[in-house]
Amino acid sequence: MAEDAMPSKNRPHLAALTSARFFAAFHVVLFHLWAMKGLTRAPLWFQRFASVGYVALSFFFILSGFILVYTYAGKPLDLRQFWRARLARLYPVYLFSLLIAAPFFFYVVLKINVPEFAWFRNHLGLTVALVLAMLQAWVPQAALGWNGVNWAVSVEIFFYVLFPALLARFSRISNRGLVTISLGCWMMALATALAYVALAPDHVIADSSKDFLPWLSALKFNPLVRLPEFVMGLACGCWFLRGGHHPKLATPLVLSGTAVALLVTAFSDHIAYPILHTGLFAPAFAAIICGLALRPSWTSFLESKLLVLLGESSYCLYLLHAMIVGMVLYADAPAPSTPEKLAPPPVVPTLGRAVGAAVVATVLAVLVFRFVEEPARKWLRSKPHSTTPAAAASA
Repeated sequence: MAEDAMPSKNRPHLAALTSARFFAAFHVVLFHLWAMKGLTRAPLWFQRFASVGYVALSFFFILSGFILVYTYAGKPLDLRQFWRARLARLYPVYLFSLLIAAPFFFYVVLKINVPEFAWFRNHLGLTVALVLAMLQAWVPQAALGWNGVNWAVSVEIFFYVLFPALLARFSRISNRGLVTISLGCWMMALATALAYVALAPDHVIADSSKDFLPWLSALKFNPLVRLPEFVMGLACGCWFLRGGHHPKLATPLVLSGTAVALLVTAFSDHIAYPILHTGLFAPAFAAIICGLALRPSWTSFLESKLLVLLGESSYCLYLLHAMIVGMVLYADAPAPSTPEKLAPPPVVPTLGRAVGAAVVATVLAVLVFRFVEEPARKWLRSKPHSTTPAAAASA
């Protein structure tokens, strides 16, 4: 999610993967537009596509593993520099998003009786501590606290903790072993989701509107459950760096991965939500990432300065978009008539307003990237005793 496709000293910049991050982040934007009823007047096929936008997190987790290997493999890994680079990349905008979300979150928790926020109200101090420490994903009820989308950063931090040890071991695994590990991870992710569907521990049929069910939250947000996707990315990165791949593989990988993802999306209403959410798309996303990394000539448009800028801003877009979309869609909605509950939106937003919300979120993300993320990262990297290579710090 916060990884750019930046090289180590002797590896080319994979600009297409940076741009691809924007499209993945924008799919999440579309999902929240759909969930907030902003796409009610859009064509049904588009609503179907938007309704599975949460699967883009699987793309981010796989890409994260891939890019970390691409950036750090084959050279000594200084843990102090590694963590300085990671935190400089993640925490400034993470904290900025919390500051922006704070008025709404604390007002709803303290003043309005929303049943889904009851746990936050009863454990407000714990929720705040977990979120500030980026540990909220480990507690299912706290995962969506403060700024809900930040749960993914909590998951990424866990991946970073494991990465140095995993990198050392993966470098010794054969290509056949990497394929076996990838398939095993995919099957593990599916098995976990299938077990949830079969056992129904929350005693309801889960769908995308039920974010606060404890067992479903554990399935969706727990770092251990999402680890197989990251490990698949590590395996893909190791396979890619070993070279010997014919350039003609690039286009079949990208097109087949895209075709499978679209096919699964087309039939998504026939697939249980927990299975869709966690790992089902992983092989398709891995194929797309590996194919783009091989840089087929027809993907050169992804290396345009505008798309690369949007890709670099995708972390800001992801963290800030839900608040911005909600404010733009319902900017003229009346305040709740009673403090006991939130009033339902009185009018379905127009499609034009939904487009406007997406544009505003994207533009503001670029501005935050330029004037918050980049300056903060450069300042943190310039602190004394920091010798982090520029490429690694941007990864």
